[in-house]
Formats: sequence, structure tokens, C-alpha cells
Amino acid sequence: MRLNRLFEIVYVLLNGETVTAKQLAERLEVSVRTIYRDIELLSGAGIPVYMSKGRGGGIRLLDGFVLDKSLLSEREQQEILTALHGLKAVRDPDADAVLSRLGALFGRRDYRWLEVDFSNWGNRREDVFTPLKTAVLERRVVTFDYVGLAGEKSAREAEPLQLWFKNRFWYVKAWCRTRQAFRLFKLSRMRNVRVTPQTFERAWDDAEWPNPADAGRRPEVELTLRLEPAAAHRVYDEFDESETTRLEDGRFIVRVSFPEDE
Repeated sequence: MRLNRLFEIVYVLLNGETVTAKQLAERLEVSVRTIYRDIELLSGAGIPVYMSKGRGGGIRLLDGFVLDKSLLSEREQQEILTALHGLKAVRDPDADAVLSRLGALFGRRDYRWLEVDFSNWGNRREDVFTPLKTAVLERRVVTFDYVGLAGEKSAREAEPLQLWFKNRFWYVKAWCRTRQAFRLFKLSRMRNVRVTPQTFERAWDDAEWPNPADAGRRPEVELTLRLEPAAAHRVYDEFDESETTRLEDGRFIVRVSFPEDE
């Protein structure tokens, strides 16, 4: 318990701020006297921590001090921090705390070069990502209502195995107990998601899962689309240049392959 507290004190101080013993005591739920003893231990262990008295005084580390992180290169540190920053896009509740600690540990503040946000503008949709993440990690059975392509709704019970982001949409790969088959469920079509107390033993197996390109064992079909000039922004947003041909009248011919049910 003391070791965890000592690390917590170092993490706080690595942010470069001066904190008082009282602030640390309140944060760690110990007495001020305990904090003073911890600071003495850290100092004795070679951590350059010092205390100053008077207005604006407190406890801080010498400027420029970072913990030894020689096991990871600077590039590896950057990749870790960037990946954690990306977790904020899926509203991971622990991302900010972990980012703060590792950013201080590595002595870096330049990981915010990338910002990812998967939500729609003005999105008020039910949050199904968080419960599904919990279900995948804890291997818990979920129940939900699923809206099909024709708008029909069916009750499902499934074993979620993996969350998958593909072509601007989130899916969950799962064993559907209702249909007794592997299924790919689109999160935007899931309603009333409930994580049950029931657990399952099925583990993720790439060999067992159908090829993702089949999008749930649906065959692909070749499509030739003719689009009006007013749809130009959609053409440039959604199709590769090699798939499109612009006609003299401004219209587009697009040749693509899509799963049959999409």
C-alpha cells in the first residue's frame, strides 16, 4: 500500500506542479505526517524532491527530472501515448487518468497531435459501445433488439467477441445464440443493450470467424453507379479515384463491390 502511495506522489509531482502536503494527504486519504514521512523516503531513494515554505511553497521535483524509461524508445513512448489518446474517442473512462500518468512518466506533452471523434454531429443516440466493451472484456452474454435492413426488429441474445470499426461504422462480432451462428451486428442498429450476469467460455478465434470481407457470409456484388454532378462531394468522400470516371456532362460512373445486404 505504501509503495502504491509513493508512486502516486511521484506521478503527481511529475506534472511539474507544486503541491502542498495537505493536498497530497487529502488526495491519498492519509495524514499530513504520513506525507512528510513519504517525502523523506523518496528523497532517501534518490528522487530529487524538495519542500519550500511560505506563500506559494509546497512540494515539488527538480525541473527536468523524469523517471528512467530506457526500456522504451521515444518513438515507442509516442505510439503508446497516441494510442491512449485515441481511446478517448470511444469515451473510455480510464483514458484521461492513464494518459496523465504515462505522459508524466515519459516526460512528454506532445501526444495530442491526433484527435479522433466517432460521434455524429448533434448525436444523442443511446450509448451501446460502453456496455459492449464491458461484455467483451468480461465475456458476458448480452441481450438486445436488432433492427434489420427492412426495419424489422428482433430480440437477440449473443456472446460478443470483438468490437470492429470498418468504413465509418462500429460493429460487434458475436456468436448469436438466437440464430446459432456467427453474426456481425452494426452498433447503430442495436437497441436496449443489456449486459447480463451470465458468462460464456467462447474465446476469440480468427480461424473460426468468417472472413470479415464477407460481412457475415454475404457474397459481394459488383455495382456500377451513375451519379449526378450534385453528388460530387459524396463521390470524393466515399470512393477511390481508381473507381470513378467523370463524364463530359459532369456525372460520375462509379464501379464498386459491396456486400449484398448493404
